[in-house]
Amino acid sequence: MSSFKLANYLRTHRKRLGLSQDEVTFLLGRQSTALVSVHEQFRRLPCLRTLLAYTVILQIPAHELFAGEYQEVEQAVSHRAKRLIERLANEHPDQRTARKLVHLKTIVTTAASRP
Repeated sequence: MSSFKLANYLRTHRKRLGLSQDEVTFLLGRQSTALVSVHEQFRRLPCLRTLLAYTVILQIPAHELFAGEYQEVEQAVSHRAKRLIERLANEHPDQRTARKLVHLKTIVTTAASRP
């Protein structure tokens, strides 16, 4: 059973570092703190460049900053990986298929091992 994770931990890490929303906004190259607020309140996901900027500013990997989102995505991908494993099992076994199956099983196992 997976433990509940917040959608993101932006506010937690920003406060831990003692940064204000205004300071993070400046570091993001934005004019208004509204964007940071929207992200911290889980109302919208940042675009890729903003996500990468958050990882630079807060010095936390994206999968930790957005742990809840990551958890949801990981579970969805794991579910699809199981379905693809079933589909590939019916194909002619060759080295290429075997490599795919090893990788897909790693995805499923990794997702299942998380708390």
